[in-house]
This record gives sequence, structure tokens and C-alpha cells, in this order.
Amino acid sequence: MDKLDAMNVLTKVVATGSFAEAARRLGVTRSAISKAITQLEQELGARLLDRTTRRVTPTEAGLAYYERCLGILAQIAETEAQISRLHDEPKGVLKVNAPMTFGTLYLGSAIADFMDRYGDLKVELTLTDRMIDPLEEGVDITVRIGALVDSSLIARRIAAARMMIVASPDYIAQHGAPQTPAELSSHKCLHYGHSTTVPRWQLTENGVPLSVAVTACLSSNNGDTLRDAALKGIGVARLPSFIVGTDVAAGRLKVVLAAYPPQDLHIHALYAPNRFLAAKSRVFIDFLVERFARPSWEKGEAMKATAS
Repeated sequence: MDKLDAMNVLTKVVATGSFAEAARRLGVTRSAISKAITQLEQELGARLLDRTTRRVTPTEAGLAYYERCLGILAQIAETEAQISRLHDEPKGVLKVNAPMTFGTLYLGSAIADFMDRYGDLKVELTLTDRMIDPLEEGVDITVRIGALVDSSLIARRIAAARMMIVASPDYIAQHGAPQTPAELSSHKCLHYGHSTTVPRWQLTENGVPLSVAVTACLSSNNGDTLRDAALKGIGVARLPSFIVGTDVAAGRLKVVLAAYPPQDLHIHALYAPNRFLAAKSRVFIDFLVERFARPSWEKGEAMKATAS
């Protein structure tokens, strides 16, 4: 029996005045109770209890130790209750990491509504386009878009990130619209990522994956940069609908190669494996799934507009 269990035994014996009653309440044998008290007395070098055939009473040292034990055990119980409440109730600080563009366009307003619903929560949101390890950086939830790498993290899908190939009306007027994936090699392309190797865009033809090499006149790891370049007629871009959907709906950009749509990406919430997922993380992920079940960037018939 460890020290905390022995301290609990002592408090029950003093409170009940009986080894037998203390044993009954704790669900152990009377001999286990006696052994625990004996070990405590030996470790402390003091007699804690006076025993008679009728009653067990604390000595002066035993009473002082009993009172301290009550305080220690109460503090432990309160600490355990607080930890349990953190898992059962959405309280505390929720640390979230997300990509820059998605965070700016959609996650900021979503978090504001989330906090309105859960007033006891504080949120720390950091935006970065680099992939992070939430375990190493102390983040509760990281939102990521695209293919997931193998890791020990648990992923929950929030929404689809439909990809679109777009160009501005001015670019199309000057250079024409590509009619087949092969024609992309003769167009200026705006590529998400780095161009240390020949960039390739993942498209589909009749549902079959198709990898196409493109010529990148601009490469960037930020979607807003590529969107701005596309709006100015610099080239053809492959970007998610949450970045360019409103531009397509407004006619500022036109969808090209509609017969060869890019492979869709997905938006996921990632978190460390833990069978006791904190309530603050659980309710936030549930909120995001609910929020983006029918994402606003996918609404409107204008989203289907294509270049003539």
C-alpha cells in the first residue's frame, strides 16, 4: 500500500474510530488496515493511534498527522476534479494552428462565432503555411489542407477543398484558354509550391488521375499571392475554391479545362492521439465540421462558369 493509500486509511480509521468499519468503507480486509497503520507508525517513528477493545483514538501526533492528511487528500481530490472538468467541460486555452489564407478568409470568423458559443474558452490562433508537429509546438488542433503524411496524429475531415484551374478574362483574351492538359506546357502557370523540380499538376480525365507537367512563371507557397497574379492576368492558376470561388462567381476569373478537373484536396483537423481528448478540442472540431458542412465558397451557379 503506497503512502497516499495509507494516509487515506488513517483518515478513515480516525473518522470511524474502528479498524473494522474503516475496512468495510474502503473495501479491504481488517488486516490490511492494521498493516497500513503499522507501516505509517514505523516510517514516522511515532505512535499514531491508541487501540482498545472498544475504540481506536488518535494520539496527539496521530491527530496532527490526521489533520494534515485531510488537507493533502482534499487538495489531491480537487486537483483531480479540475483535470476531469477540463476534459468534460470546454474550458481553458485552446491553441489552434492553420494555413494563412484559409485562416484569414474563413477560420477567423468561425472562431469568433465559436467563442460566442463557448464563452469560458480562450483561443490562441497562429497562422502559418508550413506543416507543423502539434506535439512539438504545443498546439491542440492544427488545420491542414491537402494530402496527409504518415504520422501518429489523428485526422478528422472537416470539408472538401475543391481545386479549380482558372485564368482571368484578360489572360484568356491575350493567350487563349488551354483546351487540353497538354496545352498547359505552352501557358504561363502559377504554381503552388517550389520549382526546384518540374512542377506537375494532378488532374483527372473521366475520373482517372492524370499528372501534367507545367511551366511555372511564378511559384509560391501562399495562395493569395497566386490569386493576385491570376487576377492581374499573369497566368493560369490551380487553386482551391475557397480562395478563388468568389472571383469565379463574380466573373473576375474563369474556369478552364473544366473537362479535366484537378483532384480534390481535403481540409482536416489534426490532433495528438489521446483517448481522453479534451472537451475544448472535441467541441471545436465538432464546430468546424458543422460550420463547413456546406461551405459558403461552394455556393452559387456561377461557380460552374467556364471560359468560352
